[in-house]
Amino acid sequence: MTGAQAMVRCLEEEGITKVFGYPGVAIAPFYEGLYNSDIEHILVRQEQNAGHAASGYARVSRKPAVCVVTSGPGATNLITALATAHADSIPLIAISGQVSSKLLGRDVFQEADMRGATRSFVKHSYLVKNPDDIPRVFREAFYIASTGRKGPVLIDIPMDVQQAELKKSFSYPDELLIRGYKPEIKINPIQLRRVVSLLDQAEKPLLCAGGGVILADGEPVIREFCEKFNIPLVHTMMGMGVLPKKHPLNFGMLGNNGKPYANKALVRADLLIVVGARIADRAIPKPENLTRRAIIHIDIDTAEIGKNIGPTVPLVGDLKEIFSLMRDAEISRKDDSWISELDEIKKNTVDTRVFSDRFVDPNLLVQTLSEKLKDDAIYVADVGQNQLWSADNYVMKEGRFITTGGMGTMGYSIPAAIGAKFVFPERQTVAVCGDGAFQMSMNELATMREHDVDIRILLVRNNYLGLVREFQHYHYDSHYEGVELGRWPDYGKIAEAYGLPYNEVSSNSGLDEKLNWLLEGDGARMLVCDVDSENNVK
Repeated sequence: MTGAQAMVRCLEEEGITKVFGYPGVAIAPFYEGLYNSDIEHILVRQEQNAGHAASGYARVSRKPAVCVVTSGPGATNLITALATAHADSIPLIAISGQVSSKLLGRDVFQEADMRGATRSFVKHSYLVKNPDDIPRVFREAFYIASTGRKGPVLIDIPMDVQQAELKKSFSYPDELLIRGYKPEIKINPIQLRRVVSLLDQAEKPLLCAGGGVILADGEPVIREFCEKFNIPLVHTMMGMGVLPKKHPLNFGMLGNNGKPYANKALVRADLLIVVGARIADRAIPKPENLTRRAIIHIDIDTAEIGKNIGPTVPLVGDLKEIFSLMRDAEISRKDDSWISELDEIKKNTVDTRVFSDRFVDPNLLVQTLSEKLKDDAIYVADVGQNQLWSADNYVMKEGRFITTGGMGTMGYSIPAAIGAKFVFPERQTVAVCGDGAFQMSMNELATMREHDVDIRILLVRNNYLGLVREFQHYHYDSHYEGVELGRWPDYGKIAEAYGLPYNEVSSNSGLDEKLNWLLEGDGARMLVCDVDSENNVK
């Protein structure tokens, strides 16, 4: 067995059925190994999108996904996707081909030090020098990526190692002993009792859920906990979907671009329970203002505890286990006065924003789309104003809301939607993006069409890099520089080139009909929706 054949065998042992990649000479032996495998290779049109597609696949399947690239520029093109996955704790296995071992360090054709280049963007990385190490390395990589705080792991494999034969019989390890990596953290019973005590004393407890809840499959237990003890919940952008949006205990997204009543709930709470969130600047711009209340911070990663806020009680561990114990604890049930207070605040919160009626109101656009989508639909939002309009107005039911939060990477939605659709081909999947983000990944329409991936693309067009333009409007006296996209391209002709049914809408009156068109029938299609460039998120 060659190293390349061992690589493929390892993926089969891990139950991998699809990999997203872009080949080159340095990874060609691996592709030869794939030739006789049942693993399906999805050819993307640029390496960064291999990582984004794998990200979408991992987030919906809740398992590690695999992307494959060649050496040099193929590998360096992947770095942005790795940084994106790392910021959002997405478990990826990135396999990169490398020049032959004897040529390493000699600046030969398409050599790039990927371990050095990705050091701050991966959870761990390997440079494989012995083909007999391949089974152990792959087993460790999948384990590291999917345990503790999840994240991407890089496996860089020189071409000669892929071609060399194993000297030992192939054996995929059942057990692992990784020195210095012990992610199974035992819950501290003293800290847990302190948490329960604070909850028992609190009059106005508030739970803040982050993306870590979804990564840990913790939605059911959090829902049970909140319902049992009548505890209201707010969430970060990455925590959207922990509770359905219309659940009576869901009081919306925190932050500058969140719901005012969510921020007011935070101000009035006497106990804040932060779960699976680092509470970065988008959620709470001034965390020092939270010091007047007790704070419980629960996370799987000790490094996240207290990074941005100083907790009264830190608690490290698996949140499903923690909340299962807390759900069964003796905590005084609270009356409805706290929930009634928040309901009244929510009822009396008036949205003072005014949107232009020249084109389509972006809030109405997302709200109407939400109503029409099936309960289990997958909504993938890109980055920019479209992301904030989506997070603010999308009515989450029982499906998934996917976006890139920590890195904010434009061009994410289409490849991520492709990856997600491969997991659940029967579920409605919509990619929502701005005209700037679309142009960063529109080459993946070829991937989508080649594999008959039924994604509905909603392109929100204002002919600007809208969020940057908005920042220039508020902070630089409307000195717009470098943000106008202009009249190009002709999206109708692009859709035609890829064989996509195409439509446009430019008024609220035509919105209902055109969204029905977008969602009807079988097969991918594309709708361009015009919004006024003067519309700002604030």
